[in-house]
Amino acid sequence: MVGSKKLVSLTGDRPTGKLHLGHFIGSLKSRVELQHKYEQYIMIADTQALTDYFENPQKVIDNVYEVVSDYLAVGIDLNLSTIFIQSQISALPELMMYYMNLVSVSRLERNPTVKTELAQKSFAQSVPAGFLCYPISQAADITAFKTAIVPAGDDQAPMIEQTNEIVRKFNGLYKTDVLKECKIHLSNTGRLVGIDGKAKASKSLNNAIFLSDDPKVVKEKVFSMYTDPDHIKVSDPGKVEGNVVFIYLDAFHENKEEIAEFKLKYKKGGLGDVTLKSLLNETLQTLLAPIREKRASLKRQDLVEICFEGTKKAKSVADQTLREVKEAIGVNFFEKIQL
Repeated sequence: MVGSKKLVSLTGDRPTGKLHLGHFIGSLKSRVELQHKYEQYIMIADTQALTDYFENPQKVIDNVYEVVSDYLAVGIDLNLSTIFIQSQISALPELMMYYMNLVSVSRLERNPTVKTELAQKSFAQSVPAGFLCYPISQAADITAFKTAIVPAGDDQAPMIEQTNEIVRKFNGLYKTDVLKECKIHLSNTGRLVGIDGKAKASKSLNNAIFLSDDPKVVKEKVFSMYTDPDHIKVSDPGKVEGNVVFIYLDAFHENKEEIAEFKLKYKKGGLGDVTLKSLLNETLQTLLAPIREKRASLKRQDLVEICFEGTKKAKSVADQTLREVKEAIGVNFFEKIQL
């Protein structure tokens, strides 16, 4: 089982759909590696997902076990990682409440990640308080487990900094060291572009290849990928920059020297898109076949038990942090009284 002396890593996903290759290359691969170095907690962030889907909670509920299936299928080891459901840890919203007193509305509005996401929404002047305050919710999640590192994309760096601001303010105000600052752990790979070449791979934009896609669907998506519209004939010189097929080959094909040679040939002319897409299809089918096989072997009841046991363990850890936080503030009135 997980060694208690290891530093803690915390990460997670919003259960709004099955996970895709963007998740795999951006975070899942890192989690499989990091679980051997850290005590890893992986959170199913259903509460956070409801900040967007509060009017359609069933979408979130339906995808909880889909996401867990993807975790196990890519190699998350339950002897090394703890998977838990955010909404079932009552200490998290209570921690959030204490932290809300330490953050101003203007500071939340200045958070670059929040500003970007607000610009993508159509809230106008009706921004839900839950959405605006989700950086504080994330701070509660992170600090509840005394997290040392958070594997995330660079777009989440402002969220980590806001968490550390809360930690410093809390510890300074209440003269304690109960809360710990954390660091972001960036993936070596940037955001994976969508198969349409117009945006990042996304569940909501339906421009991603999912880990659970069957071979036929994967092939169809690969052969629909954007390449170079001016590369009409095989003999025509083609552009490598912005070419989605090459972006995916760079990310997933193991023989980098072969891809470098293909790029040179493509630029000069003499290499067709069909050849490239066939190679990418073969590469992705090889990657996804064992993931699909593992995923298909998982039983719903086993997934429920995994989440139950993981959540029970996570609750114990978060409850202990909450007790320490309340003691630091001084609101642990009945801690020593058996009620």
